[in-house]
Amino acid sequence: MERSKVTSWEIKDSIGILTIDNPPQNRLAEPDFLDPAKFKLWAAQEHVKGIIITGKGKHFSAGADLAGLKTLSHDRRLLLSKMSNGKKILNYIDDIEIPTIASIQGACFGGGLEIALACHIRVCGRNSIFAFPEINHGLIPGLAGTVRLPDKVGFSNAMQMILSGDIVSAERALGMRLVDHLVGSRQAFDFSLTLMKKMVAGRSKEVIKSVVRALNNARRLSAREAMKEETKMFCMLAANLSGK
Repeated sequence: MERSKVTSWEIKDSIGILTIDNPPQNRLAEPDFLDPAKFKLWAAQEHVKGIIITGKGKHFSAGADLAGLKTLSHDRRLLLSKMSNGKKILNYIDDIEIPTIASIQGACFGGGLEIALACHIRVCGRNSIFAFPEINHGLIPGLAGTVRLPDKVGFSNAMQMILSGDIVSAERALGMRLVDHLVGSRQAFDFSLTLMKKMVAGRSKEVIKSVVRALNNARRLSAREAMKEETKMFCMLAANLSGK
């Protein structure tokens, strides 16, 4: 097992497990909660076909450490740098060409929720609760929560959730499409691991990356351009059939 700031990393059956490891609430001491370069090295390992992000113990992450944030706020340039690095980490998770799953239990607040939103799939246990409490401290989400949340739940739900600061139950989160799967209170990680294995086991990393790249293209390119890229990838993969 390796560590970076408040996270730990290990590999199980070609699946990388990134754990937010700062119990009991797994708060993020700083916006750049892990070293971006180290995480890229971990994720780029050839035998890693997918990544699950989870929290140690009872909670996924209760978000930022307010005391640490207050200290950082005295140095605006440093705060800006750390916020920028935090966004780079989440953008990398969002852009990575292998599947990512957020395995959620307990509190998933603020920056913790922003980490989950950057993942491709979100699985939560029935004991999970969600919120953007920043409004109660005169703040707004700062790690792209205002960008990714409406993409998942719609503009209206996003506005209500952020401006109210209200806690959202696991059942409500599923209903508003904030999460993709709702399972038993202590079953989120096992379900996530089983789901990831079903997606990647026995498949080449090349084909896994092609699927994720094609789906990302569908989100970010015009339909015409995405279809062109899909055709190129299909033909490249089809060329492998002749060698079998």
